[in-house]
Formats: sequence, structure tokens, C-alpha cells
Amino acid sequence: MIILVITGVIGSLVTYLLNNHFKLGAVLSSAFPSLIIGLFFYFFSETVNNYLQQQIPIVFIGASFVGMVSKQILHHYLYVILAGIVFAIVYLNKGTFFNNFGGALGTTACIGVITAMSLSTIIKHKGIKRKKSIK
Repeated sequence: MIILVITGVIGSLVTYLLNNHFKLGAVLSSAFPSLIIGLFFYFFSETVNNYLQQQIPIVFIGASFVGMVSKQILHHYLYVILAGIVFAIVYLNKGTFFNNFGGALGTTACIGVITAMSLSTIIKHKGIKRKKSIK
């Protein structure tokens, strides 16, 4: 479980960096590292057990959807990390909830981004209220 949460964090951060700092665009920033991870676990399947061999590429691809977010939405790495963690936890605990739903990875990534965005907004507005009350 820890390995998959770490994969979620790495997948979201790598994509976020490629998208926002290296200006590769959201789609290429998600697709390129996901392809590398997928190919690695396809050709070197004996490096990990069957469960991780199947799950790591899926979690990485889904977390890369988190990293496609603009830096205007999630402006700090900590929020991207939080979104990646939330994505991985929801993914690991989704059970059959998203069966036949379509777009389960994207929906789960959206849940992670909205959670991090909400926390960012709450922290930002609390700071504004505190500053206004001092004056």
C-alpha cells in the first residue's frame, strides 16, 4: 500500500513538473512518463510481484492525471503531493464503487485535486480573515 501511495506522489509530481516548469503541455507530460513506467513493468515484470506489476503502472497513470493540473489551480508542490496521496488512497479503497462508471482514474484524480484545492482555498481565506481582523 505504501509503495502505491509513493507511486501516486511521484506520478503527480513528475507530471506537474513536466507540465508547469518544462512547458511540455498536460497531455505529453502525462503520457511520456506513463509510457516509460508501463514499458518498464512490461519488460521487467520479474522485478516485483504480480500485484505491484499490475498496480504501479495504473496508479502512476492515474496520478499523472493529478499532475496535469495548472499551477494557477494548485500553486504549491505540497498541494500536488496531497492530491497524489488522496488519489492513491481513494484508488486503493474504491472497491467496486467505480465499476461500470467509466473514467474511474480521471474521476479519482479529480477527487484528489478538488480535495487539495479546497484545502488551499480554506488556508488562503483563513489567512485573509486573520489579516483583516488585525487592522
